Amino acid sequence: MSTGEVLMVSVEEHYESLLSDVYTWLMGGFDEAKRSNLEFFQNRNITPSSSGIAFDLGAGSGFQSIPLAELGFNVTAIDLSQKLLDELRSNSNNKSLVTINDDILNFRDHLSTNCELIVCMTDTITHLKSKDDALTIFQNSFSSLEDGGTLILTFRDLSTELKDTDRFIPVRSDENIIFTCFLEYECETVKIHDIVYIKKNDKWELNKSSYRKIRLSVEWVEKQLSNIGFKIEESSNRNGFQTIVAVK
Repeated sequence: MSTGEVLMVSVEEHYESLLSDVYTWLMGGFDEAKRSNLEFFQNRNITPSSSGIAFDLGAGSGFQSIPLAELGFNVTAIDLSQKLLDELRSNSNNKSLVTINDDILNFRDHLSTNCELIVCMTDTITHLKSKDDALTIFQNSFSSLEDGGTLILTFRDLSTELKDTDRFIPVRSDENIIFTCFLEYECETVKIHDIVYIKKNDKWELNKSSYRKIRLSVEWVEKQLSNIGFKIEESSNRNGFQTIVAVK
């Protein structure tokens, strides 16, 4: 979607029309994002100890999947964007992983046995349509994990409403791309308006698209996980991102 009226689209349409083309750049580039996630897992001693089966829900271009494969896991990477999964495959160097183009709500359809690790990171969980969908992911993750298996979530807590011009967020920019977003808060969701200027042939082209994220508070997520039977081993916040590590 380029110039013209900004329309509200589905998450899948938003990635297809705009975000997938700049997603890896948005995360600081593939090498930096991979390094950061490898460090994230190593700092938490995330290594295979039983089946070695791991599922990456909302895998994108492989920032989590490839480090997990390098650590020895057999990884199934699920994402709605085939563009990003193709990028993952091109970066994987034939690591031990499988890519599946599907909604993360259907991940159990691709699971033949219980797994050791499930990750749903980089704000993927807020891309779902409702809290009920998030709760379904939590419940299905618990049912799909081995005893002692781990669920890792990272997401932005959107429960606190920003006001006035604080709702304009400069996300990232360089000499060729300027990425800004604007937030509109609703009761259960936030409208995310992504505005991207891309320089082509010395001219700036405007690309824009809007979609919704659900507002999940840390307290709500922790309560749901605990009610299901998870033990919360970590709940921390860094650079605006919440990390929750829960063990069955």
